[in-house]
Amino acid sequence: MGQVSVTVNNRNYTVACDDGQEDHVAELAQYIDNHVAELSTSVGQVGDARLLLMASLLVADELSDMVGRVEQLDKDVAELKSTQSETARKSNSVEGKVADILENAAKRIEDMSDRLETATK
Repeated sequence: MGQVSVTVNNRNYTVACDDGQEDHVAELAQYIDNHVAELSTSVGQVGDARLLLMASLLVADELSDMVGRVEQLDKDVAELKSTQSETARKSNSVEGKVADILENAAKRIEDMSDRLETATK
Protein backbone atom coordinates (compact mmCIF):
# COMPACT_ATOMS: atom_id res chain seq x y z
CA MET A 1 0.00 0.00 0.00
CA GLY A 2 1.46 3.32 -1.06
CA GLN A 3 1.29 6.66 0.69
CA VAL A 4 1.49 10.16 -0.63
CA SER A 5 1.72 13.54 1.09
CA VAL A 6 -0.55 16.19 -0.36
CA THR A 7 -1.31 19.81 0.48
CA VAL A 8 -4.81 21.26 0.30
CA ASN A 9 -5.51 24.79 1.50
CA ASN A 10 -1.99 25.02 2.94
CA ARG A 11 -2.54 21.94 5.10
CA ASN A 12 -0.52 18.76 4.69
CA TYR A 13 -2.23 15.38 4.56
CA THR A 14 -0.84 11.88 4.22
CA VAL A 15 -3.09 9.72 2.09
CA ALA A 16 -2.91 5.95 1.56
CA CYS A 17 -3.37 4.64 -1.96
CA ASP A 18 -2.65 1.62 -4.12
CA ASP A 19 0.96 1.14 -5.10
CA GLY A 20 1.76 3.08 -8.24
CA GLN A 21 -1.14 5.52 -7.75
CA GLU A 22 0.84 8.10 -5.78
CA ASP A 23 1.28 10.52 -8.69
CA HIS A 24 -2.36 10.25 -9.66
CA VAL A 25 -3.54 10.93 -6.09
CA ALA A 26 -1.17 13.91 -5.91
CA GLU A 27 -2.68 15.29 -9.15
CA LEU A 28 -6.19 14.84 -7.78
CA ALA A 29 -5.24 16.64 -4.57
CA GLN A 30 -3.74 19.47 -6.62
CA TYR A 31 -7.00 19.72 -8.57
CA ILE A 32 -8.97 19.99 -5.31
CA ASP A 33 -6.46 22.51 -3.93
CA ASN A 34 -6.93 24.66 -7.05
CA HIS A 35 -10.70 24.69 -6.50
CA VAL A 36 -10.25 25.50 -2.81
CA ALA A 37 -7.86 28.35 -3.68
CA GLU A 38 -10.36 29.81 -6.19
CA LEU A 39 -13.16 29.56 -3.66
CA SER A 40 -11.01 31.06 -0.92
CA THR A 41 -10.27 34.02 -3.19
CA SER A 42 -13.93 34.57 -4.03
CA VAL A 43 -15.60 33.87 -0.66
CA GLY A 44 -12.71 34.29 1.77
CA GLN A 45 -11.58 31.92 4.47
CA VAL A 46 -14.85 30.45 5.72
CA GLY A 47 -13.21 27.45 7.34
CA ASP A 48 -11.53 24.34 5.95
CA ALA A 49 -14.62 22.16 6.20
CA ARG A 50 -16.83 24.62 4.31
CA LEU A 51 -14.18 25.27 1.63
CA LEU A 52 -13.66 21.54 1.14
CA LEU A 53 -17.43 21.00 0.99
CA MET A 54 -17.84 23.75 -1.61
CA ALA A 55 -14.89 22.40 -3.64
CA SER A 56 -16.39 18.91 -3.43
CA LEU A 57 -19.72 20.22 -4.70
CA LEU A 58 -18.00 21.97 -7.62
CA VAL A 59 -16.11 18.80 -8.52
CA ALA A 60 -19.30 16.72 -8.17
CA ASP A 61 -21.07 19.18 -10.50
CA GLU A 62 -18.25 18.84 -13.05
CA LEU A 63 -18.47 15.06 -12.74
CA SER A 64 -22.23 15.14 -13.20
CA ASP A 65 -21.83 17.23 -16.37
CA MET A 66 -19.19 14.83 -17.71
CA VAL A 67 -21.35 11.79 -16.95
CA GLY A 68 -24.19 13.42 -18.88
CA ARG A 69 -21.87 14.11 -21.79
CA VAL A 70 -20.59 10.53 -21.80
CA GLU A 71 -24.17 9.19 -21.73
CA GLN A 72 -25.07 11.44 -24.68
CA LEU A 73 -21.94 10.35 -26.56
CA ASP A 74 -22.83 6.70 -25.89
CA LYS A 75 -26.30 7.33 -27.36
CA ASP A 76 -24.76 9.11 -30.36
CA VAL A 77 -22.35 6.22 -30.95
CA ALA A 78 -25.18 3.67 -30.72
CA GLU A 79 -27.23 5.71 -33.19
CA LEU A 80 -24.28 5.98 -35.58
CA LYS A 81 -23.68 2.24 -35.35
CA SER A 82 -27.34 1.61 -36.10
CA THR A 83 -27.24 4.01 -39.04
CA GLN A 84 -24.04 2.39 -40.28
CA SER A 85 -25.64 -1.07 -40.09
CA GLU A 86 -28.72 0.16 -41.94
CA THR A 87 -26.54 1.84 -44.58
CA ALA A 88 -24.49 -1.33 -45.00
CA ARG A 89 -27.67 -3.38 -45.36
CA LYS A 90 -29.04 -0.98 -47.98
CA SER A 91 -25.68 -0.96 -49.74
CA ASN A 92 -25.66 -4.76 -49.88
CA SER A 93 -29.20 -4.71 -51.23
CA VAL A 94 -28.26 -2.19 -53.93
CA GLU A 95 -25.12 -4.16 -54.79
CA GLY A 96 -27.25 -7.29 -55.16
CA LYS A 97 -29.69 -5.49 -57.47
CA VAL A 98 -26.84 -4.07 -59.55
CA ALA A 99 -25.30 -7.53 -59.80
CA ASP A 100 -28.63 -8.96 -60.99
CA ILE A 101 -28.99 -6.19 -63.60
CA LEU A 102 -25.44 -6.74 -64.84
CA GLU A 103 -26.00 -10.48 -64.99
CA ASN A 104 -29.20 -10.01 -67.02
CA ALA A 105 -27.42 -7.52 -69.31
CA ALA A 106 -24.58 -9.98 -69.81
CA LYS A 107 -27.05 -12.73 -70.73
CA ARG A 108 -28.81 -10.43 -73.19
CA ILE A 109 -25.48 -9.43 -74.76
CA GLU A 110 -24.53 -13.09 -75.00
CA ASP A 111 -27.87 -13.92 -76.63
CA MET A 112 -27.44 -11.04 -79.10
CA SER A 113 -23.92 -12.21 -79.84
CA ASP A 114 -25.16 -15.75 -80.46
CA ARG A 115 -27.91 -14.44 -82.80
CA LEU A 116 -25.44 -12.25 -84.69
CA GLU A 117 -23.10 -15.18 -85.05
CA THR A 118 -25.93 -17.36 -86.32
CA ALA A 119 -27.12 -14.66 -88.72
CA THR A 120 -23.67 -14.14 -90.23
CA LYS A 121 -23.16 -17.84 -90.98
